[in-house]
Amino acid sequence: MTTLDDLPIRDDLRGKQPYGAPQLNVAVRLNTNENPHPPSAALIADLAEAIRRGAATLNRYPDRDAVELRKDLADYLGHGLTGRQLWAANGSNEILQQVLQAFGGPGRSAIGFEPSYSMHPIIAAGASTRWIEGGREQDFSLDPGRAVALIEEHRPDVVFLTSPNNPTGTALPLEVIRRVLAAAPGMVVVDEAYAEFARAGTPSALTLLPGHPRLIVSRTMSKAFALAGARVGYLAADPAVVDAMLLVRLPYHLSTLTQAAARVALAHRDELLGTVDALRAERDATVAWLRKRGLTVADSDSNFVLFGMFPDRHAVWEGILDRGVLIRETGPDGWLRVSIGTSDEMAAFRAALEGVL
Repeated sequence: MTTLDDLPIRDDLRGKQPYGAPQLNVAVRLNTNENPHPPSAALIADLAEAIRRGAATLNRYPDRDAVELRKDLADYLGHGLTGRQLWAANGSNEILQQVLQAFGGPGRSAIGFEPSYSMHPIIAAGASTRWIEGGREQDFSLDPGRAVALIEEHRPDVVFLTSPNNPTGTALPLEVIRRVLAAAPGMVVVDEAYAEFARAGTPSALTLLPGHPRLIVSRTMSKAFALAGARVGYLAADPAVVDAMLLVRLPYHLSTLTQAAARVALAHRDELLGTVDALRAERDATVAWLRKRGLTVADSDSNFVLFGMFPDRHAVWEGILDRGVLIRETGPDGWLRVSIGTSDEMAAFRAALEGVL
């Protein structure tokens, strides 16, 4: 039987493992940071109508550049942005892939500050971009002086900053991003997949776009918009960056149905984002409960919580799973991550963890 090692794949991909969180059929799934609230009947009805209209034109290619969707996204983000400064793709992972296809590649490098989103180095490898691993402080913050020193030493072509960070939930002060922008010789990507969950007063890197043509802010509709199954991500940047995306995107990459679903969700944004406050409150209550149990918990501006420390985290993860709750074994050794679900789901998580502890 042929194995992967028998195939003539690129040498730099040999020995790599594919990304993937466990997909298990359990009662409570709190491992992939999804919004637990399904769309309303009104949204489903509008989506069905939009899909029906779109289906009548499926013999034709979609709008190649998703112009109307990009206008809607600019309207949602505000900050004086226009559709010319927005770009959309199949999830923020494809956005990041296109960024590395345009600005990374053979002979080029990218740096990230770990622990952080595990897909960043995987996408870099797929784009033949050398990955440089920077570190974080003990509290998972990013020291701007150390970050700048690493950038000045390695001169990466792409810098990844993640705010709020995954898997830690840590948000970055704007001053850190400013310092990195001043030092970076190439592009700086601020991955804001969880920005809508940040605590009040947490600034977005969108405010730094004017005057910084090498800054890219990436977002997703998978989390706060509860649209994970539709796969819609986007970036905001200088129009020249969008021109670069046009050079590497596949023709007609964003389907008619995907564009329709995203536009319906944006039209219903007040309803969809109405769940964010409840999830924030549940997150903060979870942090307080975990700390009361004597556990160490990272401050979170996201819809998940990183907690520990456990001498054998896999045993704890397994014990929680045995009680019908799936969380994520990720991050630094000794830590676990739980996505914030409904109040009933979080009660099940607390009972399961109590049973293990």
